[in-house]
Amino acid sequence: MSQTVRSLVEALITRNSVTPDDAGCQQLLIERLKPLGFECETIQSGSVTNLWAHRRWSDGPMLVFAGHTDVVPTGPLDQWHSDPFVPTERDGKLYGRGAADMKSSIAAFVVAIEELLSDGRQPVGALGLLITSDEEGPATDGTIKVVNLLRERSTRLDYCIVGEPTSVDRLGDTIKNGRRGSMSGRLTIRGLQGHIAYPHLARNPVHLFAPALTELVATEWDRGNEYFPPTTWQISNIHAGTGASNIIPGELFVDFNFRFSTENTVQSLQQKIGQILDRHGLDYSIDWSISGHPFLTPRGALSDALADAIRDETGVQVELSTTGGTSDGRFIASICPQVVEFGPPNASIHKIDEHIEISALEPLKNIYRHAIQSLLRAQ
Repeated sequence: MSQTVRSLVEALITRNSVTPDDAGCQQLLIERLKPLGFECETIQSGSVTNLWAHRRWSDGPMLVFAGHTDVVPTGPLDQWHSDPFVPTERDGKLYGRGAADMKSSIAAFVVAIEELLSDGRQPVGALGLLITSDEEGPATDGTIKVVNLLRERSTRLDYCIVGEPTSVDRLGDTIKNGRRGSMSGRLTIRGLQGHIAYPHLARNPVHLFAPALTELVATEWDRGNEYFPPTTWQISNIHAGTGASNIIPGELFVDFNFRFSTENTVQSLQQKIGQILDRHGLDYSIDWSISGHPFLTPRGALSDALADAIRDETGVQVELSTTGGTSDGRFIASICPQVVEFGPPNASIHKIDEHIEISALEPLKNIYRHAIQSLLRAQ
């Protein structure tokens, strides 16, 4: 296996880039991309560092790789078998925070470009890299800031590969071609506080809400579609009361979340909730929080190119999936018609002793390279 991918992965892991600190990771990428003719622009937003690097060879489509250099905190250091910021090999695995999520993907894509250009290949179109240090955090100063800037500049993106760790059992078995939307709500039901011995002088919001809760739990929001499972509604917290056992509470608070498919919209779900609550005659208010809209890339040129590259490199038949939480693909999809996620196995991400199989590094790089060649007809 070429040591180039591994050496770059290790150099990235060494940098303690706990979100939102980039810790010099992007500068290391700039040092690799500038000699290749890439124009590299650092976009600082608060404590977040973003990199937009791009090069155009000719008229043609633009393929962008999107990723993040920030990592989640390590958790208890004494539970790690080696320093999380000292890349360590054990039993054919490379250990370190960010090894799978997602410094290996970044390294593999950069080296794929280096190899492609060193062979004298000439892409038809353009390549870009959109890298942030704000994916594991609030995601308010990262990719969305760059996307808004590119929109203002009327920069056209045709394809985007997000290097999130998507594989499940082995490299290449899963591509994410979309993600569900996520919308949370804080519901307040208002009653009338009173003495628990005199319920006729009070209105218990818990009791008032109970019939509506039964209906909400039983509601079928949609049936999903070819790509998405049905929309789900789940309560994460419900509470009322003053702490005293002899007081009927005056208010009930309910925290809930929708994970929703393209069969619904923010507006349609909010309307359905309101209709149910109104039907039960409740005095209520809802504070809404939207962390992501659903996006979907149907089977097409991008997913086909990756699937072909995966099959040629690993022999694995890929599955398209929209499972999991949100990703920065939700922002990029607003300016790019085809967005998919593909990267290494995700079993160890965010865990103690995060790692990647060393044997996966070279195939991952080759898959990215083959996809570039296919989409940009590099010759």
